[in-house]
Amino acid sequence: MPALYILIPVAVGLVGFAIWLFFWAVDSGQYDDLDGPAHSILFDDEDPKHQAGIAEAKGEDKDKADEQDKPRG
Repeated sequence: MPALYILIPVAVGLVGFAIWLFFWAVDSGQYDDLDGPAHSILFDDEDPKHQAGIAEAKGEDKDKADEQDKPRG
């Protein structure tokens, strides 16, 4: 029985910490882009069209991404 006097406050503190950690992650933007990493894994790192794929995954304009891929000079 005396162990409950220790375990219950520890459990409540642990749950409180987990809730605080979840809200911190949401506020810091950890869950903002859930599709980008899923789409970017399909492209090679050295692929020049990689940026276009990332732009597509983020929903940006494809023409804007194509302009970035064109060689300058």
